[in-house]
Amino acid sequence: MFSLNLRHLDALLAVARIGSMSGAAAAVNLSQPALVHAVAKLERVLDARLFERHAAGVELTESGRGFVRRVDTALRLLVRGVRRLRRAVRGQALAHVERRVSMAQLRALVAVVGNSSYAAAAEDVGVSEPALHRAMRELQEALEVPLLVRVGRSIRPTDAATRLVHFVRLMLAELGAAIEEIASGGDAGSGFIRIGVLPVARAHFLPRVLSAFASEYPAAMVEVIEGPYLELLARLRQGDMDLLIGSERQTVPARDVLQEGLFDDELVIVGRAGHPLRGGRLTTAALLRYPWVVPARGVPLRLNWERMFHVRGVEPPPIRLQCASVLIMRGMMLAGDWLTLMSRDQFLLESRAGHLVELGTPGKDFWRRIAMTRRSEWLPTPLQAKFVALLRRMAAEKASGQ
Repeated sequence: MFSLNLRHLDALLAVARIGSMSGAAAAVNLSQPALVHAVAKLERVLDARLFERHAAGVELTESGRGFVRRVDTALRLLVRGVRRLRRAVRGQALAHVERRVSMAQLRALVAVVGNSSYAAAAEDVGVSEPALHRAMRELQEALEVPLLVRVGRSIRPTDAATRLVHFVRLMLAELGAAIEEIASGGDAGSGFIRIGVLPVARAHFLPRVLSAFASEYPAAMVEVIEGPYLELLARLRQGDMDLLIGSERQTVPARDVLQEGLFDDELVIVGRAGHPLRGGRLTTAALLRYPWVVPARGVPLRLNWERMFHVRGVEPPPIRLQCASVLIMRGMMLAGDWLTLMSRDQFLLESRAGHLVELGTPGKDFWRRIAMTRRSEWLPTPLQAKFVALLRRMAAEKASGQ
């Protein structure tokens, strides 16, 4: 991806828009031979024909149309990022920013910001420190905005630079999708998809979806990424992931993502097989008597746990262990009379082992909705669209009890 030349991509859009090499060359201030060479080089790098040449000019091939659409989106993201960067310092907009900066400079920016160190960033991208310093200096001169400040031995981006990096990452993700689509040659069964997963979704439902997807599309590659919600959401928003699957949030701390509910999963109270409450009546006093292990405040499961006591007219007991790790929760319950809430889907695997049992339900209407979160402007590749369709279909089957 980094071998792509931003100026050449801009010229490619001009050729597609105008329909002739000579007209596009004049529009982007290149000689016609230079433009012809740039387009030919790009086709060699991509190993694909982007244009059909004829006497009246040029016309996009089917592969070319898809690639140009992605490139146009990518460069618009870069322009938006630079516009916001300049606005943050009350600077005027810069014309044709894609002709002022290079991919190497943007790559340097992402690496330095991500590593907070020139040395680590240079090793990350495989260039020398002097080259990295030079790229950053040239980028700041081109954009006419300071991007980095030194704090002790580390490098920290300015607030304006952080905004720019967000859009640069999205631009790189879009160009990556463009290359992936054109490399697949129209084969919707090959490609790559990255999915962020929260604990509630990884127990039973998602493995079934992934198994079905792998069987149907054996040439596809899927990366499953685990982590805390806010960390996964940040990665989704900057284009490092395609989808996030987990509990639906009442409020999402971002305006550029969309949640789509998939199905509701009933909650149950769980303890060890020999728990004193097994087979007994789950009175409020009994629920207050034993220790609970629950996730952090604000997590949907924690909110349901608190509501379980509120509807009974009491305050929840003091938290003795706050934890989101299913492994630790399981270990605590097996080691003593601890209790927790789990979704039925999550509990299914635990119950099969025979060590944990369902002690009862928290009451009526205690559900956790599983949702898919994506960027609002995300345009999936054909393979990613196939995965989303399968995910929706299997979620609908689960919701209907099939």
